[in-house]
Amino acid sequence: MTELRERLARAPKVVLHDHLDGGMRASTLLELADEIGHELPESTPEALAAWVQRQADSGSLVSFLEPFSHTGAVLQTPHALERVARESVLDLAADGVVLVESRFAPELSTAGGLSIEEVVDAVLAGLHAGAAESADAGRPIRVGAIVCAMRQADRSLEAARAALSRRDAGVVGFDIAGPEIGFPATDHAEAFTLLREELFPFTVHAGEAVGPESVAQALGLGAARLGHGVRILEDVTVGADGSALPRFGRTAAYVRDRQVPLEVCPRSNTQTGTSESIAQHQVTALRDLGFTITLSSDDRLWTGTTLTDEMVLLAEEAGWGWDDFRQVTLDSLDAAFVPQDERMALLEHVVLPGWAD
Repeated sequence: MTELRERLARAPKVVLHDHLDGGMRASTLLELADEIGHELPESTPEALAAWVQRQADSGSLVSFLEPFSHTGAVLQTPHALERVARESVLDLAADGVVLVESRFAPELSTAGGLSIEEVVDAVLAGLHAGAAESADAGRPIRVGAIVCAMRQADRSLEAARAALSRRDAGVVGFDIAGPEIGFPATDHAEAFTLLREELFPFTVHAGEAVGPESVAQALGLGAARLGHGVRILEDVTVGADGSALPRFGRTAAYVRDRQVPLEVCPRSNTQTGTSESIAQHQVTALRDLGFTITLSSDDRLWTGTTLTDEMVLLAEEAGWGWDDFRQVTLDSLDAAFVPQDERMALLEHVVLPGWAD
C-alpha cells in the first residue's frame, strides 16, 4: 500500500469540492486569531488540528459546526481571505492537484464590514497568487472559484449577482451550502433562475443530510453537479440475494442515465453520519451501478486528509484500485466548470501522461 500511496501522491488529481474555510491551516488559524485577539480552544497547531478533528468525529452536528465559528471569526479582512486562499492552493498543489474549484460563502465574511463583492475579490486575489507561486515552484495548478450562498439565509440572489460579475475574473460556478433539513433548495429559486438565464453553471449540496427528494429539487433547479449526492442510492432497489437486476427510481435513473457528476467526499461523509464507514460507503455501490463519481476531501482541516489520503482509504478499506482512481480523475476533469479548451489541454498534456507514468 505504501507504493500505491506514493504513486497516487505523484498522480495529477482534480478537486471539485473543497471549502476554503474548511481547508485552512491550523497554524494560520492560530496566527490570524492572535492578530485580532480571538480566543481558540488550543494554542499549538497540532493540538488545534486534533481538536477540530475530534469535533468533526464526535457524531454531533453542533460539535461538527463549532470550529467554523473560529474560522469565520478570522476571515473578515482582505488580508486573511487572501492568505487563506493562497495557502489553500499551495497545499493542494503539493498533493498533486492540477485543477481545483475552491468554494466559499462570501456572506460569512461580511460581519466586519466587507461587501460580498469585496470578499470575492480578496479570495480571487489569493487564489491567483497561490497559482502563480505554485507554477514558479514547478507545480502548475488551474484554479477556479465557486461562490456559495447559505441555504438558511436570504442572500443567495446577491451572491449569484456577485458571482456573475466576476465570471471573467476567475469565478467559474455557484453553489448553495448549509443545512439541507428544513431549508430546501427551492427557497433560492430566484437566484437559480438568474444563473440559468445567464448560462452560468452551478452545483448544489444535495443528497447528504436529505435523501433523493433533495437531489430531485437540485436537478429541477438545473444543477449541473451534485455536492455529495450519495443518498441517491436510496432510490435504487437491489435484490437481497443480488441475483435480480437493480431497480432505479426516477431520480436515480435521471442521475445515472444523464451522468450527473456526484462530488463525493468519503471521509467527510463518515464524520457527518451520511455514511457508516469507508468500507460501507455508498460510493463503491454507486461506482458499480454506473454513476459518474468524482472524489474530493471537502473540509481538509476537519477530515485531516488530502485527496491522496481519501484515495488510499478507499483502496485499503473498499478495494478500489489504480484504474478506479484514474477514471475518477478523468470524470472529474470532464465535469469541471473551467472552459473546455483548458480541460482538454490539461487532459492531453498533464493528466493522461501523469496517470500513464
